[in-house]
Amino acid sequence: MEDQYFIGWGTLMLINAGIAQGKNRSGLNWFFISLFLGPIATFILVMLEKLPEGGR
Repeated sequence: MEDQYFIGWGTLMLINAGIAQGKNRSGLNWFFISLFLGPIATFILVMLEKLPEGGR
């Protein structure tokens, strides 16, 4: 049962990294943020605006 928890959390981390990259943000940073915040990080990413291309 615990294995499923870790697999799900790891999958969420990868999904959040993909969402972050789609919004021109650092996927690696959000991958690690998701390690601690999990679903809260997903909510934050969904609410954030997309950054302009090539800028921050």
